[in-house]
Amino acid sequence: MKQAIYRTLIELTNGRMTSSILYKFARSKMSRFLIKPFSKTYRINEDEIKGDLDQFHTLHEFFIRLLKEDARPIHQGEDTIISPVDAMIEDIGMVDSKHVITVKEKDYSIAEMLGGVEEAEKYKGGTYMIFYLSPSHYHRIHSPVDGQVKRQWTLGKKSYPVNKWGLTLGKDTLSKNYRKISEIQYDGGELAMVKVGAMFVNSIERTYQNDSLKKGEEVAYFSFGSTVILLFQKDAFQLVPTIQFPAPIKVGEVIGHIV
Repeated sequence: MKQAIYRTLIELTNGRMTSSILYKFARSKMSRFLIKPFSKTYRINEDEIKGDLDQFHTLHEFFIRLLKEDARPIHQGEDTIISPVDAMIEDIGMVDSKHVITVKEKDYSIAEMLGGVEEAEKYKGGTYMIFYLSPSHYHRIHSPVDGQVKRQWTLGKKSYPVNKWGLTLGKDTLSKNYRKISEIQYDGGELAMVKVGAMFVNSIERTYQNDSLKKGEEVAYFSFGSTVILLFQKDAFQLVPTIQFPAPIKVGEVIGHIV
């Protein structure tokens, strides 16, 4: 019953009209009056922001804010893989032989998430990591490795919440939400970075210019809170043993090593 009510409410509030209103308001000059209350409510560290709050003209500008150059040191070890985002690590696990991952006791099809069995096959037996970005987080996405973007594609239309309620009560949010997928070839093989759209607004903007990426280089940003999923091939990634979940992580911090 609770699931049915939740899904009905989301369907009613996730239409084109409500999405459009929210999208336009966040980019309007009127929204600038919410910047300071927003920052205070979410306890955002203003000392690391590039620029003063008064320099942001809209809530959207503040939401996609840049940070000072030294705010996120990038670990430069040759075999290290870093977190691509500031986030909560919500789950870590293995892709099973049927291309399924289990998150919050719910099964998600990697084949559906990536758009086909052929795309999912290369990650069978590999590792997945799920990073949830709340409204409080820095919303720019960075490359976890030195590598080459081999392919990028977009799937899905609507976006439902990807917070703990969305994962618990929603229906296939990680595999059906609007999402942009990038496959990156690196020394360990290939990895998939799945950028999942958030409730209401499907804005995931690419920012990199060349397909050759440096570890820590910015590649995209979210317009609202969302999720990034990393998929690693079997025997290509070794998780840092001290990483727990749920737990906070920041861009540049080591999540694992190339095998």
